[in-house]
Amino acid sequence: MAKFTWQRIIYLFIAILAFAIAGAQEQPQTLKDIPFAHVGNKDLLLDLYMPAGVEEPPLVVWIHGGAWSRGSKDSAQMGFVDSGFALASIGYRLSGEARFPAPIHDIKASIRFLRAMAPRYGYRADRIAISGSSAGGHLAALVGTTNDHAALEGRIGGYFDQSSSVQAIVDYYGPTNLNSILAQSTPHGLNVRVPALELLLGGKPPETVSKLAELASPVAHVDANDPPLLMLHGDQDPQVPINQSHELQGAYEKAGLTVYFNVVHGAGHGGKAFVNTKNMERVRTFLTHTIGK
Repeated sequence: MAKFTWQRIIYLFIAILAFAIAGAQEQPQTLKDIPFAHVGNKDLLLDLYMPAGVEEPPLVVWIHGGAWSRGSKDSAQMGFVDSGFALASIGYRLSGEARFPAPIHDIKASIRFLRAMAPRYGYRADRIAISGSSAGGHLAALVGTTNDHAALEGRIGGYFDQSSSVQAIVDYYGPTNLNSILAQSTPHGLNVRVPALELLLGGKPPETVSKLAELASPVAHVDANDPPLLMLHGDQDPQVPINQSHELQGAYEKAGLTVYFNVVHGAGHGGKAFVNTKNMERVRTFLTHTIGK
């Protein structure tokens, strides 16, 4: 009887251990503070999230917002991971540290690094999308429309044998034309946007550095080689006028490119409406069709 009891205890212990191991394997894997480049006296870092139970998932590169001057990689959009995509949330130099094009140089360096490191971490190097919100949406769209642009590739980091190109863009309410945004803005928007733009562009208003503002505008770079684009923008946005997304939509359509524009009715600048079940399903469907799953 004692032998039978101990056997049952051992079997139960093995079953519990196997269940725990299986449960642990089904949890997303999080790798924090991975250095991808060194600038001055600081490391540039990214966080990587791998979805549970997905072998070689496509990768979404996430760019945080914050008027180019604040925010951090900690505000990653985890809905991508829940949808089965790997997610890399990028830390980049803010406008208080370095003016444009510093953030673009940093982000492109992160993509080259991520492409080189794909065999180590297990996502697909050939299926990469970029996404971001607000200022992060602007940077995401600019990266996506400037593949191989000499002035914007930069010499940050390494892996220059790797491409910084992406295969899809998801832009959440980002500015797209820095030369027109102020004329489209409400008084509230001007209070936010003028100092943010001046800091990004080296302490000067866009009208005095129009060439630099043009270099920083996704609408100025659209050509026939750009990847598919999905934009989400609230029609009550008081900070980034919805006409900014209409401008990029128009540039894409003129170039004969694939573009989807999802107007989020009644929404302002961000909020839960952008990540509700309906809109996350639209994003998931777009990414599944463009970078696979």
